[in-house]
Order: sequence, then structure tokens, then C-alpha cells
Amino acid sequence: MNKHPIAVALKYDEVNAPKVTAKGEDDIANAIIDIAEAHGVPLYKNSDLVELLSTLELGEEIPETLYLVIAEIIAFAFHLQGKMPKDYQDDTL
Repeated sequence: MNKHPIAVALKYDEVNAPKVTAKGEDDIANAIIDIAEAHGVPLYKNSDLVELLSTLELGEEIPETLYLVIAEIIAFAFHLQGKMPKDYQDDTL
């Protein structure tokens, strides 16, 4: 049995907690995914996480209990895109 596709988009401004900027099922989920892909936005597929995030309202910040997992995803997405946080300092040099 195939589940309906669900997608949630988050926005992170590097100051506040990430916020839900788009969410939807079926055709809306597919449109969110298509727009992300067209703009080079990295996608992360995790059905358990998307189900949790889909319970949030548009504009709502992610709950504190998800900070670590979302931070790891954002860090990996930054790495894939060759980006660094604004105030990043590499103290290992």
C-alpha cells in the first residue's frame, strides 16, 4: 500500500529556529518537491520526520525537541552546497 506523498519546507535564517514555510500532501507535496528541485534546494527524505513536521502550522518554528536533528540536516545541506554559516570559525587550523 502506497502512502500519499507528504512534503514540508523549512526556512532557516541562521538567527531564529527554522520555520515551516510550505506543507502539503499529494499534488501539493509534489509541487513543493518540484519547486525545491528546480531551485537546487537539497531534499531530505524521512517519513517519520515529515509526519512530525506536517503537524506544525505554516509560519510555526520547529519545536525544541527537533533542533538537533534539523541542525544536522541543515549542516549537511550547507556542506553539499559549499556554504558555511555566517559566523563560522574553524578553530582546528
